[in-house]
Amino acid sequence: MATNLAIDDQILNEALKVGGHKTKKATVTEALKEYIQKRRQSEILDLFGKIDIDPKYDYKKQRLRR
Repeated sequence: MATNLAIDDQILNEALKVGGHKTKKATVTEALKEYIQKRRQSEILDLFGKIDIDPKYDYKKQRLRR
């Protein structure tokens, strides 16, 4: 899908250097992937303290089933 974006040239050129990609497209694609990953990680971090843990659960017992 072709998309035209007005991206700050200075930022894009710096991202090209830092990322080591050969094309602007590769740079933007990688940046978007990292953005998605970071957002998903923050959603997981938001769950800390909200999930009840069973103190009787023996995770080592699960390893022995294999």
